[in-house]
Amino acid sequence: MKISYNWLKQYVNTDLSADALAEILTETGLEVDGIEKIESIKGGLEGVVVGEVLTCDQHPDADKLKVTTVTFGGEPVQIVCGAPNVAAGQKVIVATVGCTLYPKPDEAFKIKLSKIRGVESAGMLCAEDELGMGVSHDGILVLPTDTIVGTTAAEYFELEDDYQIEIGLTPNRSDALGHIGVARDLIAYLNVHENKDLKIQFPTVELPAKKSDKVTVTIEIEEPELCPRYAGISVENVKVEASPAWLQKRLRAVGLSPINNVVDCTNFVMRELGTPLHAFDAAKLNGKIVVRNAKENDLFTTLDGVERKLNSSNLMITNGTENLAIAGVFGGLDSGISNETTSIFIESAYFNPVSVRKTAKQFGLNTDASFRYERGVDPALTVVALKRVTALIQEIAGGDIAMDLVDVYPTKIENKQFDFDVKRCNQLIGMEIPTETIEAILINLDIQILAKNDFVWTLEVPAYRVDVIREVDVIEEILRIYGFNKVPLPDKLNTSLSHSSKPNLERIQRSLSELLVGLGFSEMMNNSLTNSNYVEKLGGETLKNEHDVKMLNPLSADLDVMRQSMIFSSLEAVSHNRNRQNPDLKLFEFGKTYQKVGEKYLENKRLILTITGSKQQEQWNSSKDKTSFYTLKGIVTAFISRLGLTSLWNEKPMENSVLEDGIDAFVLKQHVGQLGWISTETKKAFGLKQDVYIADLDWDALLNALKLNKVQYKEIPKTFESRRDFSLLLNKAVTFKSIEDAAKKCDKKILRNVQLFDVYEGEKLEEGKKSYAVSFHFQDAQNTLKDEQVDQVMEKIRKELEGQLGAELR
Repeated sequence: MKISYNWLKQYVNTDLSADALAEILTETGLEVDGIEKIESIKGGLEGVVVGEVLTCDQHPDADKLKVTTVTFGGEPVQIVCGAPNVAAGQKVIVATVGCTLYPKPDEAFKIKLSKIRGVESAGMLCAEDELGMGVSHDGILVLPTDTIVGTTAAEYFELEDDYQIEIGLTPNRSDALGHIGVARDLIAYLNVHENKDLKIQFPTVELPAKKSDKVTVTIEIEEPELCPRYAGISVENVKVEASPAWLQKRLRAVGLSPINNVVDCTNFVMRELGTPLHAFDAAKLNGKIVVRNAKENDLFTTLDGVERKLNSSNLMITNGTENLAIAGVFGGLDSGISNETTSIFIESAYFNPVSVRKTAKQFGLNTDASFRYERGVDPALTVVALKRVTALIQEIAGGDIAMDLVDVYPTKIENKQFDFDVKRCNQLIGMEIPTETIEAILINLDIQILAKNDFVWTLEVPAYRVDVIREVDVIEEILRIYGFNKVPLPDKLNTSLSHSSKPNLERIQRSLSELLVGLGFSEMMNNSLTNSNYVEKLGGETLKNEHDVKMLNPLSADLDVMRQSMIFSSLEAVSHNRNRQNPDLKLFEFGKTYQKVGEKYLENKRLILTITGSKQQEQWNSSKDKTSFYTLKGIVTAFISRLGLTSLWNEKPMENSVLEDGIDAFVLKQHVGQLGWISTETKKAFGLKQDVYIADLDWDALLNALKLNKVQYKEIPKTFESRRDFSLLLNKAVTFKSIEDAAKKCDKKILRNVQLFDVYEGEKLEEGKKSYAVSFHFQDAQNTLKDEQVDQVMEKIRKELEGQLGAELR
């Protein structure tokens, strides 16, 4: 939020510099993000002074030029001037040699010693537009005869530099949404720390007398919960035109562009008091204001010219038949103030913050009004702000009050009352603050002390402090004014030793992340919010929209549910990188998925690995092999080995999945994930052409499986390993997994490993057949194996493969 240094000083009698003021605001919790100097005229007219024309003669070689002699406090100088109105004896504005003028903010013009048609000229007599003060170029500025020569132009025109102070306002500090709120904190600090007796120099608020009832407007609230208070008044015979310079200057100082005098007055009071206001063209109201919800699918065009589709939860300002404005968010195009407007109706209201926030998010709008309403404005200032803006409009735009002020306030929003313990305050802060200081802070923050019972006080907190609802909130208020930096650090620090659980889950995750990074992976972090259309169109039999955890107030249609699977968000990352010329990817993410099953909400931490493109980065000596399912499986195997779960790991052909095909992974009988690749339909949905391989692992289940893992140490075998090979002719449907299981079923003592080292499918084989070359590795840790022992096991394996799988030895 932006505030003006000069504007703020209208309410606080202080000579603090902008930097000192910003430091105080930061200490009180209104953290200043930056300060920017604002010059009323760029360059500040430095080097421009008041001069007097001593002589004025015709240029010898130009009919439209004059040669003048000008003094501005020193030796007279010669200046050639082309203005038709220049004459001897005039007091004028002189730009001296070396100064820089800015006719436009982005156009610099430096004054140099020059010759014009052969005559030397040491400066320039200035017109209004050359100074950047207007658009007139009819002639030079001629000042009153009593103007003192040598006076700087900045002093003569009373130029006032300002400072724009940017405050990083936190959502809870709705009380500081205007200059008055900021001034309140500043005064509280100065009164407490510098023993001053400052008061907010609040502008006088007096409603002008009513002249007639010609523009009477009735007000009806159909949704009092969404609009607890609505006040209004009408003014006729206003003249809509540009605002005076002082008002335009104030608005520009806080980053607003002037529009017209009526709208500018509403914006000025909003930035002054923090209460949004809106002005309607009274001719569009039909004598009535009705605050009600919109009808489903109504269309409404806002001030920005955008047609928006409404729903029944949108609170609207209407004239009984037509929508005029989205309450607390944005006005309508047809009911706004134009140059032809002569009668206006001014709205000042208090709208439900939640309702305004939902509507603003729904339409993607963030207006000055919604910014304030959704944080909670002061309901007590509704009428005060209305009177203030009405008087200001009548002063600037003229007009007459054309109805009595109407204030519809069915149920008053009361101030909050609760007890406050001074001793508990000091205990929580960690030091003893004098009771007098605490009382002074509370009074300066508009918190009334209704009663004192020893150290327990009964307090009344104003309704505009929406964030102060309990004793600890008051303690925070006291501390921020007293000063966090004044709380001393203790001489010693007490702490308790904590016992970390075993295994250390964070350490395990970090270790495996480092393993993956070492294998060339990059960690990604995706949003837990996603698009419900992914599940609807690509979820298959596994994911259903009925299990979505839906957002009550989605930021957009693309982020309307919590993700049920991490696969879709990982594919978004792949697509994003692929569209930016980065096709070779190895990505991983630790994250959570969310589901609603019946009335229960389920949360599951998972790990997803995603690979696509080339195996290696393109280099002159690297292979151009693409990643495959087996690339992914090898990485997962290394991952599982690091966890120590290799002996418990087993796989089965995939049954149901978002993936097109692959394997289901188990630790013993516990399902822990899936490895596979995405379908052509899924690739098309994400704009991908290359294959993408994904391992979707249940991280919670894997960590739970660590309890089954027992670390055992074995002596390194002293004997040699023996190897035997089979070349098998098999049906194409037979998997290597079934061969491995059959072999291990035949022997569990000396058979150490089974590996597939060659696959052949071709014309030389029967249709529906394939050839596998499989190696079997044997070893006895204590004794050297004899051929007879190995042959006996191999014979058992042959019979098992022939009987169970229909294998034939080639």
